[in-house]
Amino acid sequence: MVLFRSFVCLLVLYLLQGSDTSFVRLNNNGYEGIIIAINPGVPENEALIEKIKDMVTAASTYLFEATERRFFFKNVSILIPDTWKEKPQYKRPKHESYTHADVLVAPPTLPDRDEPYTKQFKPCEEKGEYIHFTPDVVLGKKQNEYGPTDRLLVHEWAHLRWGVFDEYNDDEPFYSASSKRIEATRHDHLHFLQCSTGITGVNRVYKCQGNSCVFNKCKIDPKTKLYEKNCQFFPDKDQTEKTSIMFMQGITSVVKFCNKQNHNEEAPSLQNKKCEFRSTWEVISNSEDFKNTTPMVESPPSPVFSLLRIRDRILCLVLDKSGSMGGYNRLNRMNQAAKYFLLQAVQNGTWVGMVHFDSTANIKSKLIQIISTNERNMLVNSLPTAASGGTSICAGIKAAFQ
Repeated sequence: MVLFRSFVCLLVLYLLQGSDTSFVRLNNNGYEGIIIAINPGVPENEALIEKIKDMVTAASTYLFEATERRFFFKNVSILIPDTWKEKPQYKRPKHESYTHADVLVAPPTLPDRDEPYTKQFKPCEEKGEYIHFTPDVVLGKKQNEYGPTDRLLVHEWAHLRWGVFDEYNDDEPFYSASSKRIEATRHDHLHFLQCSTGITGVNRVYKCQGNSCVFNKCKIDPKTKLYEKNCQFFPDKDQTEKTSIMFMQGITSVVKFCNKQNHNEEAPSLQNKKCEFRSTWEVISNSEDFKNTTPMVESPPSPVFSLLRIRDRILCLVLDKSGSMGGYNRLNRMNQAAKYFLLQAVQNGTWVGMVHFDSTANIKSKLIQIISTNERNMLVNSLPTAASGGTSICAGIKAAFQ
């Protein structure tokens, strides 16, 4: 009985953590438990679901080849908002929620700004929080600007899962190389080892006035000795270079990450600045994912998708107030965990009830929907204040189901 109660206490504490941690796990080279959530503000569009499936399926193959047959996407849950109509194929989520999503499909953070990004504020090698795609990007309406969605997903997945950074720098697009040449900020090794410098193109200033746009040659700024502020690197349409995914994954020929042999430590890229001048492949190779896998011989299966529609979440706190909770500060510690859960972790819209038990059970609060701090404080005020009596866990669980 003591062991069982210890297990229940540990389970309750785990559930009370209310963490936003991802549920992704690596199993036999395949990533499982991936959650792609559609924001409630996105208008209903079944084509969006199909495009998500297409994106992930193609990205799985691209990821597999880019990581030398090591990783692929095994299963994915697509979380559909309750603002969309119910359909028979939509199942009820178990533990999946918007706060645990790995990829968010949501309106632009800023109006008319569709740039894909990964929320990534931690140091090199640390996982990011989530990937953000707008519906227009997923639907393929922005392919001219950002490239195919499957390649975008692999680029952002490298940020999210392995903590690598971009091999470019919008704030420092050019630098003066040791060769005395002005180079675009890319992860290459100047033309000698052919990483990203194998990508050919021109440096131009793109100017528009009215309906007329022109490309002008870049001038050198006499102060910085670099190209003028608005100068950009424009890649040629036809390429043969295979690297690098963290520089220009949208180019058809690009299928690999830069490695130690072809990495350029001179470029003022975010990857160099954040990762101590290591290549992206060095960082990926040092990850736990890489260390715990070996390359596959067979080709991986296609991803499996689950369609889950968000519904009202219902839960009940079953709290032990029996005499044994009086020792070792147990009652106070349980209340602290429950208070944190009620005030900070549980999402608005959730229905929450509360049961106390000793030798019998007592329903302290019927289900109430969390709308504001008022409901949260009401439940906090219902937490047990004293420990006494015998112990009947079964009575508590029965009352919770009522």
